Amino acid sequence: MAPASALLNSRGARFWGTFVALCLLAFISTLDVAIISTSLPAITADLGSDAARQYVWIANSFLIASCVLQPLFGQLATIFGRRVPLVVCVILFALGSGIGGAARNPAMLIAGCTIQGVGAGGIYVLIDVVCCDLVPLRERGKYLGLMFSWAGFAAAIGPPVGGALAQADWRWIFWINIPVCGLALLFLLCFMGLGTLGTGTKMDGSQRRLGFASKLKGIDYLGTFIFIPSMIALLWGLIFGGIQYPWHSFRIIVSLVLGCLGWAAFHVQQHFAKHQSVPSRLFTNRTSATAFFLTFTSSILVQSITYFLPVYFQGVLGTTVLQSGTFFLPFAMGSLASAVAGGILLSKLGSYRILHAAAFAISSVAFGILTLLDANTSKVAWAFFQLVAAAGAGIPMSTMLSAIMAGLPESDVASASATYSFILNFGYLWGVTFPGIIFNFVVKRSLNLISDESLRSQLRDDAAYSFASQVHVLRHDLSPTVSQELTEAYKKGLRAIWWFGLGISIFSFFAVIGEKDLELRKELDTEYGLEASEKSNEAQSNISGNANGREDVGMSGKSAVVGLS
Repeated sequence: MAPASALLNSRGARFWGTFVALCLLAFISTLDVAIISTSLPAITADLGSDAARQYVWIANSFLIASCVLQPLFGQLATIFGRRVPLVVCVILFALGSGIGGAARNPAMLIAGCTIQGVGAGGIYVLIDVVCCDLVPLRERGKYLGLMFSWAGFAAAIGPPVGGALAQADWRWIFWINIPVCGLALLFLLCFMGLGTLGTGTKMDGSQRRLGFASKLKGIDYLGTFIFIPSMIALLWGLIFGGIQYPWHSFRIIVSLVLGCLGWAAFHVQQHFAKHQSVPSRLFTNRTSATAFFLTFTSSILVQSITYFLPVYFQGVLGTTVLQSGTFFLPFAMGSLASAVAGGILLSKLGSYRILHAAAFAISSVAFGILTLLDANTSKVAWAFFQLVAAAGAGIPMSTMLSAIMAGLPESDVASASATYSFILNFGYLWGVTFPGIIFNFVVKRSLNLISDESLRSQLRDDAAYSFASQVHVLRHDLSPTVSQELTEAYKKGLRAIWWFGLGISIFSFFAVIGEKDLELRKELDTEYGLEASEKSNEAQSNISGNANGREDVGMSGKSAVVGLS
């Protein structure tokens, strides 16, 4: 069979219709998270005191639900194809949004956010998988960058949109997802063909149709049973540690220990599993293993800036929450632009290694100059610092998955994408936990700088992060001396985070050495692409029959059957 790239030279309506659906899903799944982060206080206030007491559960039920099922979604995409699981996940996301918007009590809101999270977790995995099915490896960075730009735009407009909707009617924060999901579903159903979904491939390359019961046998039930509760325990400990319970609490310690032991048991089980959720071969490949590690570190760096640069604006400069969201736009929009630029450069150069080295070198410079931030830093300076940080943060977003797949066959695209998505989100969580521990520790040690006992008491027990949003109000009631002391405490805590980010950036820069500069495939070899029209299939069949009487078979041992009508 002729290379699928021959059909990709002229992409038609079905390709772009499917790609628009992916962009819409990237946009709405990110917008939901960005909106909730700023509007949750208004939501809990409206639902009453019970909601306030369950604030942490409401805030994190989405995160936990979206993370723990991602490896399973990778398996389902391999077994049942891409379209059906993606459609189901979009429906779940819309259903959860409807329940959340109609919530009359905290339990109903948590249920809605959990269902939303399950759908979003599948969306995160499957939009990457489908994008990989649409274009060859050499071109993926460009399209992943475009797709991530929609997510970046959503992250940028989320806080102001969330604030506006919270003031009008917070229920529309959830309901706004439903029409966008409906539009994405329409595009998926109209343009995304079934391809060869539901087929299996024999060793000789021929295909056979599998029944539903046979497909179910391909799920790693034991691995899933070990992985999900282990991750729930680990995530619960990381999320609630230092917030609802102190880190030395037995609840947090037991949760973290059980989570780590379960995670270790899961990886041992994977070596013996017939159908692996996370195949061991993903990590035995040097380039893929290094790229997974860099995915983790890059997500820590992004989250460190995302969560703590607003603390600089609020705690040091004394801005409101809304102003800090506006001041954060250079990083948000700059990351969007650099992600697109990184993808385009990857397609042009065909080398991800140099891009990764450049990204972490720029990130090192960015965190270095962030250590200079103080109350006297000009707007031009901190805006420029953000743009430098954005250049380092955006490039890995669109290039890391291509590096992971460079040393793997296309048959691993679903499991590799699911693992990538999980590691990315897991890194985001650590990007809050690690810097949060550092920030609270340094601020706690700096409390002796503050002469006002009442203010010191408000900052104790790791309350400095949440207290930052109140600084602009209280500063009018503080003496200039106490105000300067408070600013100094925040500056010290934030500077420790910037030094932490600098160390991670430098370490990641040298870790790039672990990657090999493998050639990115220019041909697409997958069973799960867009379904070709009968005419295209017939034409390609005739071509392949005349090409020395043989089929072109890719790395995975499966013939390419992708077609675009």
